[in-house]
Amino acid sequence: MGIFTIIITLVLGLCIGSFLNVVIYRLPRGESLARPSSHCPKCEHHIAIYDNVPILSYIILRGRCRHCGEKISPRYPLVELANTLLYFLALCLYTPYIFSRNGVDYLSLVTSCLAFSTMLAIFMCDLDNMEIPDELQMTLLVIALVSIIGIPNASDRVYGFLVGGGFFLIFSFLFYLIRHKQGLGFGDVKLMAVLGLFLGLGGTILTIILSCMLSAIILSLITIFKKGGRDREFPFATFIVPCAIFCMAFGSYIVEWYLSLF
Repeated sequence: MGIFTIIITLVLGLCIGSFLNVVIYRLPRGESLARPSSHCPKCEHHIAIYDNVPILSYIILRGRCRHCGEKISPRYPLVELANTLLYFLALCLYTPYIFSRNGVDYLSLVTSCLAFSTMLAIFMCDLDNMEIPDELQMTLLVIALVSIIGIPNASDRVYGFLVGGGFFLIFSFLFYLIRHKQGLGFGDVKLMAVLGLFLGLGGTILTIILSCMLSAIILSLITIFKKGGRDREFPFATFIVPCAIFCMAFGSYIVEWYLSLF
């Protein structure tokens, strides 16, 4: 049963990762996710099933279209690999098959996998377009609500929702009052609120701290080494998402360690 669960989860990670590439490209453009089927953007030739196997097809075709030789971006297999690694993380957290722990939490395994996939799509969409599609926000909200079914500390998740959304909303409002321009998109406010339902109060506060620190470091480096970096806008969800995933996995341990100091 253990090896079967691992194999199924990782295969689903690859397949859903492949589908995420479609979501990331088409959803911000308002295109259908079902039609047309996968095709080369240059010669528009239909991509056969045997040329659409996650990661493996990219390696066999050496990163090029079989029909016209157009180069395929390495981001496609990287998204598939990233999604599979996130599913492996979920296996580590909620099953005893990778690391020893008691029992299997199937609800948490499924909801965390779906949440990780949605967060990966949000990361890439914000990176590409400086915008988070509402469809992804709603999907993440539904997954979050399902994830708190039957848990004893649901109130802590609600506090996470209020603090996550509230902090960023107040920050955005104060920034506008001081600088007279938008400093944080409302999509980031909604994202942090929804993530609070996964993280709880402690994890939400930790995610806010880490994402602000990470953004400060990265943006400082860009400002120093890249001309015109100071005046550019940056997709803040690309800082929130990795910090939130880290805190979903390890946040409770960090918060417990910190509180134990007192």
